[in-house]
Amino acid sequence: MNQRDPWIWSEAPPIDRIEVGGVEYRPGDRVRIWPLGDADILDMALKGKIATIASIEQDYEDNIQLAVTVDDDPGRDLGATGQPGHRFFFRPEELERIE
Repeated sequence: MNQRDPWIWSEAPPIDRIEVGGVEYRPGDRVRIWPLGDADILDMALKGKIATIASIEQDYEDNIQLAVTVDDDPGRDLGATGQPGHRFFFRPEELERIE
């Protein structure tokens, strides 16, 4: 890989869906949050909460994270517009899709 490769400096196209373990996730889907472990107070506070997928993000190491807004968060509209503090990021295996 060299720095002349044009894809290195370009933005990746947005991801509109992923499938994990036979379950498809898309922005707008409702999910229940089940953090793996209790890494911090937010994991404990968000455990079992209902949320909506705001976006599907992929980092430069190809890790997938689902950005969610918590349905009962009074600042949920701020998270939907990408404001910090109202979007939370989880791996797909930490979310349970609900109908």
